Amino acid sequence: MNAILAPRPLWPTRLARRVVSPALFDFWATRLNPLWTLEQPLAKLVSRSQASRDAVTLVLRPNRHWQGMLPGQHINVGVEIEGRRLVRSYSPTPLDDGSLAITVKTITGGLVSGHLARDARIGDVIALDTAFGDMVLPGKTDDLLLLAAGSGITPMRALLRSLAARGMPVKVDLMYWARSRDELCFVDELDALAAAHPRLHVRYLLTRDGTEPDPRVDSVSLDAVAALADRRVLACGPGGFVQAARSRLHGEVAHFDAEAFSLPAAAATGDEGEVEVRLARSGRTLQLSRGQSLLEGLEAQGIRPRHGCRMGICNTCACGRQSGTTRQLLTGDLSSEPSSQVRLCISAPSTDLILDL
Repeated sequence: MNAILAPRPLWPTRLARRVVSPALFDFWATRLNPLWTLEQPLAKLVSRSQASRDAVTLVLRPNRHWQGMLPGQHINVGVEIEGRRLVRSYSPTPLDDGSLAITVKTITGGLVSGHLARDARIGDVIALDTAFGDMVLPGKTDDLLLLAAGSGITPMRALLRSLAARGMPVKVDLMYWARSRDELCFVDELDALAAAHPRLHVRYLLTRDGTEPDPRVDSVSLDAVAALADRRVLACGPGGFVQAARSRLHGEVAHFDAEAFSLPAAAATGDEGEVEVRLARSGRTLQLSRGQSLLEGLEAQGIRPRHGCRMGICNTCACGRQSGTTRQLLTGDLSSEPSSQVRLCISAPSTDLILDL
């Protein structure tokens, strides 16, 4: 459920908005307290701990404008690095005291992950956006099969904590893949939850650990999962993992929902050659690759469209299409309907395009 927020009077905010702009109010108010804003959700970094060999968990304390989230959802996190505001998407775990825990996996060359994992200091202020995403517990909760790889364990942790708070009302099997044991996160917490709740079974699969690595999702046995055909599957991980899981379980389960935090390797290669992309608002005409997302292609040309999750979930990067055909990188589907919205982060140009940018 959404975080429970204490009711607050609206008249001071309404009065302030009449006499001063939010930007001006925030400029002066944050000099007194870095979390005081007229309407912008912000959070203060209050603790950092090592989650695995290459990941850290940060606990953030939001201000009064944070509207809460459902376990399993994502939020866009904004940080200032060398004078630039950069945004990345994370799936937090809501904590009992109203704080949020985000786990950041350090990515080689990643500006935001490196900053949060190594450079951000206790007390730093981080911008928050509205929560988004559909990988949440359904109203009618079926028995669940949770599949996670790498950072995909973070929304699963939030879902399991929510289920545990309700007494684990359904059967849950969690299968969690990593390359080696020292890359696993939350092992002690997951083992404790499984020990406390007999309906929860946790299995760790290590694909590069020891002389006999565990099977990947496309070949793993699911015989131990009771009543597989009745399970609702939630999968989260890299694009290739999600794609393989979807193929592996097609027609074998009741429901399959997934979120990928990267594009499948096969989809990233895409078609060859370039097309002409015209930006209607700015008047610019560009040559972009068919094998690259529109967002990446535009960024390579020095253009910085609004974006958030880079996974096709938050719709921050969506813009109108006046003409032309795009290819959805997650599914390969083609779309050419004029006046439709194009999600730049997961769409590649297939023909010449005119976009509302």
